[in-house]
Amino acid sequence: MNNSVKNTARLLGAGLRALLVLTLVCGIIYPLAVTGVAQALFPNKANGSEIKSEGKVVGSSLIGQRYDLPLKKGQETAEPDLKWFQPRPSNGLGTNSVNTQYKLILSGATNLAGDNKDLIGQVEAAQKAVIKDNSTATYKVKKSDVPADAVTSSGSGLDPDISPDYADLQVHRIAEKNHLSVSQVDKLVKNHTSSRILGFMGEPRVNVLELNIALKDLAAKG
Repeated sequence: MNNSVKNTARLLGAGLRALLVLTLVCGIIYPLAVTGVAQALFPNKANGSEIKSEGKVVGSSLIGQRYDLPLKKGQETAEPDLKWFQPRPSNGLGTNSVNTQYKLILSGATNLAGDNKDLIGQVEAAQKAVIKDNSTATYKVKKSDVPADAVTSSGSGLDPDISPDYADLQVHRIAEKNHLSVSQVDKLVKNHTSSRILGFMGEPRVNVLELNIALKDLAAKG
């Protein structure tokens, strides 16, 4: 009986020591080491790829944002603020029904098939809105001008980028709303267009948040 108690006590002691050692190594030393290396070598990525404007963090280069007008009385869906470049449709951006003090980011696609009537209706409505919003007195948008990313959300619903074609489509409207020349805004888009990664991966893209920050600076200069 005494031997059994001693063996049990020895095993419990060994288990407790193993728990303490593994907690120290895996729960404290390893996380601190990884965090230290990340902060030393990749601080921007480790902190969420933050984008700053006027000394303040205004978002992440990895997550899209909406640029909408404040809701009017009785409105359920905000209207886009047309003085800013608009992102892709964002089915992933929703509101938090649990605690409405905070905004909730929901990541996910519509999961609707290409021939789904709801999806077709959404795309057609988005196409009409893009044509209407981006046509000006001197520039008329045609159906054939509207790229796919202007009327469809990404797989995550949170894509921060748009295609150069969609950015170009918005140039005339942006110029008119911000009292800038078309050439100024066109140059802005080109300066913020990223090429394919390593020259062959992905597609050319424009980060909407970074572009709008540059637009704000340009408009402030007059």
